[in-house]
Amino acid sequence: MDYRVLGVVLLSFLAYTNAEQVKFVDCGSVEGKVTEVDIQPCSQQPCQLHKGQSYSVNVTFTSSVESKTSAAVVHGVVAGIPVPFPIPQSDGCKSGIQCPIEPQKTYSYVNQLPVKNEYPAIKLVVEWELRDDSSKDLFCIKFPVQIVN
Repeated sequence: MDYRVLGVVLLSFLAYTNAEQVKFVDCGSVEGKVTEVDIQPCSQQPCQLHKGQSYSVNVTFTSSVESKTSAAVVHGVVAGIPVPFPIPQSDGCKSGIQCPIEPQKTYSYVNQLPVKNEYPAIKLVVEWELRDDSSKDLFCIKFPVQIVN
């Protein structure tokens, strides 16, 4: 058996089953720095978000401040216009983060991004902010997605 072929098949399988590390742009993280963004399931970019499904969004970031609270605000930016994108849990302290948030610590923020059936099938940019107790952004990221049927 040709082990190179087996290796390619295995690597292809692993790449297909794992979350895609999403390319993102920082849109004004004041109080922290994002190191990685993962969306599951997402096998290509922009991520194809199917109507009626929910996606796990994992943002790894390091805080530069202390904060007792954190709150997420999510928008879909369509033709340059931000439209509120409701998420089931806006409290970051209930989304994988142990609060209070401490400076120089790295956190893994995990939340769900539900795609409603009534959303149009379009390409858009998701803008995801996590704000501290002073309403400053612990992180602000933008990443492209495509809503499909």
